[in-house]
Amino acid sequence: MRIIFYKYVVYLRNVIRKYMEKLIQIFLEKLKSVDISFKRYLWNEIDWNNRLIAIIGARGVGKTTMLLQYIKSQFTHRLSDVIYANLDNLYFTRTSLTDFADEFVKRGGKYLFLDEVHKYPDWSVAIKNIYDDHPGLSIVFTGSSALDVFKGKADLSRRILVYKMNGLSFREFVELKYKHAFPVLSLQDIISPKASVFCNDINEVIKPVKLFEEYVKTGYYPFFREDEKNYTQRLMQTVDQILENDLPAVARIDYSAIYKLRQLFSIIAEIAPFKPNILELSRQIGIDRDTLVKYLYLLSKADLLILLQKDTGGINRLNKPEKVYLNNPNLMFAITSNAINIGTLRETFFYNQLKVKHIVNYADKGDFLIDKLLLFEVGGKNKTQKQIAGIENVFLAADNIEYAYKNTIPIWLFGFLY
Repeated sequence: MRIIFYKYVVYLRNVIRKYMEKLIQIFLEKLKSVDISFKRYLWNEIDWNNRLIAIIGARGVGKTTMLLQYIKSQFTHRLSDVIYANLDNLYFTRTSLTDFADEFVKRGGKYLFLDEVHKYPDWSVAIKNIYDDHPGLSIVFTGSSALDVFKGKADLSRRILVYKMNGLSFREFVELKYKHAFPVLSLQDIISPKASVFCNDINEVIKPVKLFEEYVKTGYYPFFREDEKNYTQRLMQTVDQILENDLPAVARIDYSAIYKLRQLFSIIAEIAPFKPNILELSRQIGIDRDTLVKYLYLLSKADLLILLQKDTGGINRLNKPEKVYLNNPNLMFAITSNAINIGTLRETFFYNQLKVKHIVNYADKGDFLIDKLLLFEVGGKNKTQKQIAGIENVFLAADNIEYAYKNTIPIWLFGFLY
């Protein structure tokens, strides 16, 4: 019996080594093609020295690229210390993640980079075991934006740093496509008298109004560079992947639930933004109220929708949102069959950019309350301030203007917040 067991262990190790060599070759090929000239905003916010790091975000925002960029910039002369693996690879249907990590450490490995952990069953248990069993090993992994790192089967809360990657800001789009790098601005910068100085500096280099029109159509996801002509088709395929693969992997939902989610998203895409009538939507889709609110929450977590609420109580407590938007303007152009409403486009952009660094709430007067203190109305260049007259700490984010004046700020400038 011992001989049989020993032979099995030797066989298993040989299999792991054989497929690990293949994974290493895939990794090295990917590394060759990675360009490190442009780095996402999150790069400088991550504490890369932490032993366990999670980077979550929607499919297509650049998580994989950033992992490979970091490896290329930090480990070029010591690649034997590092391995990158996508957990969607068939290899991990034959070999456990813990066995893979054990073999890597035995070979002298020190840095483990894992992509799409949500595709691996009981990923949190495996990550915890690897972390605890190999104190000399650092782990960085990526996952779906819908992944709740703190609700897995294992408690990672005391060990992990979690970072959320959003799509490109308008500032990043300008740098990536046109090679013009501008500093990140704070919201305080933008609403202060200094805003006119920033506008002057930017307008000397680019035509922000023109580039803003490009960005809202095709600039949120970095893959626009690969094939701009077919960007819309690629984006629709990305949405399909999120609905059919990523959400089921994270939320453990069945085919009928996927169909209902797709149906709900399709309806919302045509009418957003709107104040949801939960009972009417429930009847239309054929699900109960609590399930509908849960599905809205899932679509929001997956970065397909953004939900606007009066307070920070959260949709996760089954509170219905005051208003529902598509996550970003690019989705509006890719998915909706109706003519794009310019007012909706402006509000969607503003909310999408502000939510990365700030708390955004529904406002009874004006459009958005930021950090429970600043009120914003969003509109065109001829928008009056009648609705917000007499209110303190109030600002107008105006489209199709180049310069800030008093409390009127070009809407594109809010794309410089990250």
